[in-house]
Amino acid sequence: MSAVLPGSPVNLTPQLAPLPATESSPDIRIVKGACPHDCPDTCALRVTVQDGRVTKVQGQADHPSTHGALCTKVSRYPERTYHPDRVLHPLKRVSAKHDAPRFERITWEQALSEIGGRLRAIAARDPQAILPYSYAGTMGQLQGEAMAGRFFNQLGASCLDRTICASAGGAGLAATYGHKVGMHLPFFAESRLILIWGSNSIASNLHFWTFANQAKRQGARLICIDPRKTETADKCHQHVALLPGTDGALALGLIHELIAHDWLDLDYIARHVEGWDELRSRSQAWTPERTAEECGLTADEVRGLAREYATTAPAAIRLNYGMQRVRGGGNAVRLIALLPCLTGAWRHRAGGLLLSSSGWFAPFRNPRLERPDLRAGRPSRTINMSTIGDDLLHPGSPDFGPQIEALIVYNSNPVAVAPESPKVVAGFQRPDLLTVVLEHFMTDTADLADYVLPATTQLEHLDIHTSYGHTDVLINEPAVAPLGEARSNTQIFRDLACAMGFDDPAFREDDNTLLRQAFGPAVDVDQLRERGWFKLPLADAPFAEGGFPSATGKVNASGADYVPNYESRRSTPDLAARYPLAMISPPARNFLNSSFVNVTSLRDIEGEQLLEMNTEDAQARGLADGQTVRVFNDRGSYRCRLAVSVRARPGVVHGLGIWWRKLGLDGRNVNEVTHQQLTDMGRAPCFYDCLVEVSAA
Repeated sequence: MSAVLPGSPVNLTPQLAPLPATESSPDIRIVKGACPHDCPDTCALRVTVQDGRVTKVQGQADHPSTHGALCTKVSRYPERTYHPDRVLHPLKRVSAKHDAPRFERITWEQALSEIGGRLRAIAARDPQAILPYSYAGTMGQLQGEAMAGRFFNQLGASCLDRTICASAGGAGLAATYGHKVGMHLPFFAESRLILIWGSNSIASNLHFWTFANQAKRQGARLICIDPRKTETADKCHQHVALLPGTDGALALGLIHELIAHDWLDLDYIARHVEGWDELRSRSQAWTPERTAEECGLTADEVRGLAREYATTAPAAIRLNYGMQRVRGGGNAVRLIALLPCLTGAWRHRAGGLLLSSSGWFAPFRNPRLERPDLRAGRPSRTINMSTIGDDLLHPGSPDFGPQIEALIVYNSNPVAVAPESPKVVAGFQRPDLLTVVLEHFMTDTADLADYVLPATTQLEHLDIHTSYGHTDVLINEPAVAPLGEARSNTQIFRDLACAMGFDDPAFREDDNTLLRQAFGPAVDVDQLRERGWFKLPLADAPFAEGGFPSATGKVNASGADYVPNYESRRSTPDLAARYPLAMISPPARNFLNSSFVNVTSLRDIEGEQLLEMNTEDAQARGLADGQTVRVFNDRGSYRCRLAVSVRARPGVVHGLGIWWRKLGLDGRNVNEVTHQQLTDMGRAPCFYDCLVEVSAA
């Protein structure tokens, strides 16, 4: 872990301020909350506070999608908030960035004065040399980008293209339907067939699984489509183990069969689908035999899947983001999203598809919350967060713009999560780069910071949340006062604005004011705070009669096609001769991206970094279960423990992530071998489009 200089001790003991007791109980309070993490469930929380300390975090029993249940990770949220390694005071680096990290405790006044001074000097040359870097460490509207957006807009900093998780699939869905919209979560319980495509729902979408399991008990058939035999696949009736990156080919093969057997709703197509003739022509070449060869399946699997989907109603697809982290991810989502339009599954409230519901909130959000007007028309470049390794090492040019001189990181841990981490680490180690990190813990990224500013957790601040898995707005009330000297993201950016001399009234608005600005009048904030959530007024079967949120109100099938991986046996045979194993890197069950990795009880469950490999591939390399192995390609290597497992199909390995680098066997993690090439749509990373070899360490 990071060191602090002797003589400048950092007090990591939680410091608690008591909160007022209620009339009904002098010692115990119940506070309404919302899970802040990057998960489609966005659970409503019931936080118990006793004597000024959170003692329990539970799911709200009367919230329709949470129904009282939480995942193992979030149910242990107090352990995270009161963790003994919590950063509770501002820290300043006193070691070189290539040396073991050492920090000293400083005051907020010193931190803000020094950071503000350095940022002002950079901004005087070119404010675009300053870059924010953030993602979904919190999904909240306030602690995410509300005040941060105002700060960077006023500054005139470079913009960040936030692509690292879902933008390929989001772009594909928007190109097809007009926005990121889909069916409603509870109605999966009424489906007769559910395709769970690219999702380990038991691990990463628990509350959807509850509804799917309810449908299963009522006779529905569940089919999991995933290269890995996940915990979800274990509980489904069938597992279709296709090769990574071939989802678009499988969708075209299914469309071929729908046409060949006249399993089509021609009336729905005629009224609500544009580009049908083009799609019909394109799919003719995708026979079951060709599809099976591309996907690593049998022709009978393709035929059987098409038959079941076409002849069972209502049929639903729960599509998740695992399948879009490849070169052709955007087009794959487009093709899969067309399936319910061709069969007319959208006519039923329990039919259709759900990838993301976030587009439903767009008409209700306030687009001015981040005050884009503060940029005042100044030009700005956009840096893609998925290519941060290359971009930090770029010296600057007329096409690229100025070299990045300052990076402010919040709600993210890029040194652990960004692809091709050798370049990311090299960029963060630049001695001339000013790096400011807002954090709860000394993560891999905080270890390379110049300043670390202590941020509040979800239990210590106010926020308001939407979801990408259901259609409720949720409130998060602060349950306890901030520990130590921690400050909310909103307050830190107010303080930085003051240090920069920004005097616009926008920086004096408090969190309660921001809360009331976050949404339009359709969301009554007082009622939201009273109940804890607000359900959007939407039709049960939103597209039964078309009306998609596209410019024409119709689905767009034009141009959707299969795009193969950058790296595979078929697309790059020479590379595959040296690195014959396709690697995907799904999350470990008890982590969420790189969050919770330092929670001891959860890390104890996971044990250590694992690589899952099929018995056939292990025997061919003389490898044994439990052995330490080296995973490598031209970009880098890392060591981990091998798990010879039925979860891996031949030719495919699974590097479970995302571990903090410094907790790995050699200070590295799975992103040592991933690349920075981007997807066909959405400019997203291709984490699951990666060839490697494995040997004994």
